[in-house]
Amino acid sequence: QVQLLESGGGLVQAGGSLRLSCAASGSIFSINTMGWYRQAPGKQRELVAVISSGGSTNYKDSVKGRFTISRDKAKNTVYLQMNSLTPEDTAVYYCKLWGTARDYWGQGTQVTVSS
Repeated sequence: QVQLLESGGGLVQAGGSLRLSCAASGSIFSINTMGWYRQAPGKQRELVAVISSGGSTNYKDSVKGRFTISRDKAKNTVYLQMNSLTPEDTAVYYCKLWGTARDYWGQGTQVTVSS
């Protein structure tokens, strides 16, 4: 079993920055791909950024150049550095781990950007 614990959300003004963390515990393998999704009120959950075991990254177009995903394999932790935040980035952010038999999700952390 795998557990994902997110932290780092909060309230920030437009133009500000936040860093989200997702610590994985349990049956973790360094080969897992991990990523961040977000869901705004009334909208579908969408992929924001993903990082492979080899360190390859991919981003949603609207966050390219502003968000950076990274991972610390020794700590089984993935990070999302978010800069130049806008009110459109307001959402609940979820960490996801792609497992061999199933996928795992964190509980979510709220990010609110005020204008």
